[in-house]
Amino acid sequence: MECLYHQTNNAVKEIERDFQRLSQLSPQESLDVEGGIQVKITQANSNCDRLDVLLFKVPPSQRQSSKLRVDQLKYDLRHLQNSLQTARERRQRRAQELSEREQLLNHRFTANSSQPDDTCLQLDYELQHHTQLGNAHRGVDDMIASGSGILESLISQRMTLGGAHKRIQAIGSTLGLSNHTMKLIERRLVEDRKIFVGGCIGTLLIISLIIYYFLVL
Repeated sequence: MECLYHQTNNAVKEIERDFQRLSQLSPQESLDVEGGIQVKITQANSNCDRLDVLLFKVPPSQRQSSKLRVDQLKYDLRHLQNSLQTARERRQRRAQELSEREQLLNHRFTANSSQPDDTCLQLDYELQHHTQLGNAHRGVDDMIASGSGILESLISQRMTLGGAHKRIQAIGSTLGLSNHTMKLIERRLVEDRKIFVGGCIGTLLIISLIIYYFLVL
């Protein structure tokens, strides 16, 4: 089991390095890297399924800690899958904007011979307006996607902390931890829950302000 765990953990680190390369690549190269990332995520998820089975063969005294490590791998993979989806959507939006811009630049307009300067100025204004709208929409979409990713990450962390709390209580009962230590752990979980709620409210407020700024003002 240890060998498979380290193999999967190294795969997660390799996927994170691939994400760092995405912003420096061309659209075609990004498409190839995204495909490779998806293959690695799928393989890592398959390894996690095998690790779940192998957990039953681990000695009871080590099973809880091993399960926590496997759960952390699953959480990292869910986060990476969400990041990959966001990167794909961002690349598709940019490709669409480039295509629309190319079509606009290559479109043939019939100029009014009596007012050539007015026609040129109108075309420049429309092109600039189209570019500004595209940038604004892309900025709002990126902010919303980023906020959604943060909220999903916070929710996953809350679920992980809840499961960890139950497992720690079980381990504490097995190892005979003192009541004082358990109270300290529970107090820390309460503080983490408050931070989670505050983070959700702050993220929603920031997203609302951004949407209001771009769409209303």
